[in-house]
Amino acid sequence: MLAVETFQHTGSFKFRAAWNVARNVPNPHIIASSSGNFGQAIALACRISSKRCTVVMPHTSARVKVDAVRGYGGEVDLVDVRHTSRAARVRELAEQHPDAYIASAYDDALVIEGNASLGRELARAAPAFDAVVVPVGGGGLSAGIITGLEASGSRARVFGAEPLQANDAARSLRAGRIIAHEQEPDTLADGARTLSVGQQNWPILQRGLSTIFEIPESAIIEAVQLLFRLTNPKAEPTGALSVAALLAKPSELRGRRVCCVVSGGNVDPDVYRELLGSPVGR
Repeated sequence: MLAVETFQHTGSFKFRAAWNVARNVPNPHIIASSSGNFGQAIALACRISSKRCTVVMPHTSARVKVDAVRGYGGEVDLVDVRHTSRAARVRELAEQHPDAYIASAYDDALVIEGNASLGRELARAAPAFDAVVVPVGGGGLSAGIITGLEASGSRARVFGAEPLQANDAARSLRAGRIIAHEQEPDTLADGARTLSVGQQNWPILQRGLSTIFEIPESAIIEAVQLLFRLTNPKAEPTGALSVAALLAKPSELRGRRVCCVVSGGNVDPDVYRELLGSPVGR
């Protein structure tokens, strides 16, 4: 089964978290860093809440996501991540705007709480799932799903899916400590280009993830293509990671009743067209 979040407000699961942040903090201004999906979500949530929103985005962000953040009323601050990290720019803006709330797209208790709503929804599925496969970037979605499933008494095992080229979470899980990239990794799955998982997510991921599948880029492309051809929803590469896990690691999930979380569908049209036409060989 697929749990498709592409039809959420702003096209991904991120609105669950962003709305929970915007409606629960008193600050009139929210500053966040995002490759696109959380930026769109927090921009819309702030517009609904009559708050100002500034989103720091890497210069490599998909144009469709930059335009969408602006379209929802957010102010975009583009940064060349080869020279300045998103985190460093957020710190600069925080000093300039001491009244602002600094919202992490994944390392925030309100974000985890918002994403837990999906876990609770999955727990109500009948018949129950044996396994839930979820994309892993910063860990906000996977931590939220684990939290929601646990709170609902579900016994489903949770598996992460992460690009092999951005496998900090998988390496961290094996090492028993957070391991970070020195610079943003190069992967088609832009939502997984985080430097590391969040501090608040980490203990939840340690106890709740059975494992993290490390997915080659070719399997990500194939998953995007299969979702388009067989089920019709437009999935961005990060959103297709869970389906890619079925392609790359079939023996690990065989015999289980599996739910694949398709986390979002915001992808640049030109990139999407190229992905659909790419030859794939595994």
